[in-house]
Amino acid sequence: MAKFETAVAGGGLAGFIAALALARSGRSVALIAPAPSVEDHRTTALMDQSVRFMERLGLWDRVSPDAAALSTMQIIDGTSRLIRAPIARFRSSDIGIAAFGYNFVNISLLKALADAVAAEPNIARRTAFVETVSLERDAVHLSLSDGDTIEAAFVVGADGRKSAIREAAGIGVRTWAYPQTAVVLNFAHTLPHGNTSTEFHTETGPFTQVPLPGNRSSLVWVVRPQEAEELCALPADELSRRVEARMQSMLGKVSVEDGVQAWPLSSLVAKRFGKGRIALVGEAAHAFPPIGAQGLNLSLRDIMTLSEILGTVRERPVPADAGDRFDRRRRLDVLSRTYSVDILNRSLLSGFLPVQMVRAAGLHLLSGFTPLRNMLMREGVEPGRGFRALPSLLKEAVTRR
Repeated sequence: MAKFETAVAGGGLAGFIAALALARSGRSVALIAPAPSVEDHRTTALMDQSVRFMERLGLWDRVSPDAAALSTMQIIDGTSRLIRAPIARFRSSDIGIAAFGYNFVNISLLKALADAVAAEPNIARRTAFVETVSLERDAVHLSLSDGDTIEAAFVVGADGRKSAIREAAGIGVRTWAYPQTAVVLNFAHTLPHGNTSTEFHTETGPFTQVPLPGNRSSLVWVVRPQEAEELCALPADELSRRVEARMQSMLGKVSVEDGVQAWPLSSLVAKRFGKGRIALVGEAAHAFPPIGAQGLNLSLRDIMTLSEILGTVRERPVPADAGDRFDRRRRLDVLSRTYSVDILNRSLLSGFLPVQMVRAAGLHLLSGFTPLRNMLMREGVEPGRGFRALPSLLKEAVTRR
């Protein structure tokens, strides 16, 4: 039986980064991750706080060549409803940073992380999946699909929505589905994007274009499930015309690339995020619609917190209550982001006039009140950053008057 200080179950982006973060803190890590069965053509935006974390891990130079900066974000009301909101624009320069974050294609980001894992001496990669989990007082025993058994003082469940680690720990979940499917694709365009991301709010959900390197962008188009099937079945030239029309030709002529995918939308939140010698990160702990570039950034904050908890005791055995500490520290951030995204998504779907009025009024306020807009921009890239800056922002606004 092989013994490790920590084991990470799951080979997605969150699992690889968790393994690298724990290894760089000096822990021995078993990364249990079967080979991916499906290529993921989605993209991920890493916000400023996450970028700085990747820099501290020495990973940024590996992934940055395939990234595009997000310097401006704009929200456009693309509905035909009676109450419509004005265009809201958010510029990173207004809060003193070069970019809110950077956008990557998941496949290239995962490859860079896999290369880093292979070169990390503190990580032992096991291409298998966890079959059974035995929780004991001083350790966790994992039986793998290749017949081996691993003993670890602490286990990180990064094994997705159907997490075997979460189930073994007896941690329940709350799940709910939406009448929506996200059509995900990448496309080339004839006009430059100017490092601007545009989110159209439509009656079926957001239509979000995010820059990629060169004259290319990624798209998440949230529609009803039947419409998603129809879009995915279209020839490339017709789908390109549909995308261009929905974007009002803002980026010129559009050419959709191969690899169009559809992902049904649902949300999941665990009732606990850690327990004893186990912690849950990524979609094992939380999952929600692709709104506001929150998914992987929330997962990286899971990993930052876990690294702090385990890193502070690396000269001693891992404490038996490390998972409970993790749960307490992550609860507010995870729940606030999960339910904020849920409320925003439901507000787009609602035909109820008062809901439309509240959403439109909120965007009006953001467009016209600079201190609030700047606070929310700071809060979006790092929790707490906006509220800490609010007194100085209000003082500045009063001084200008």
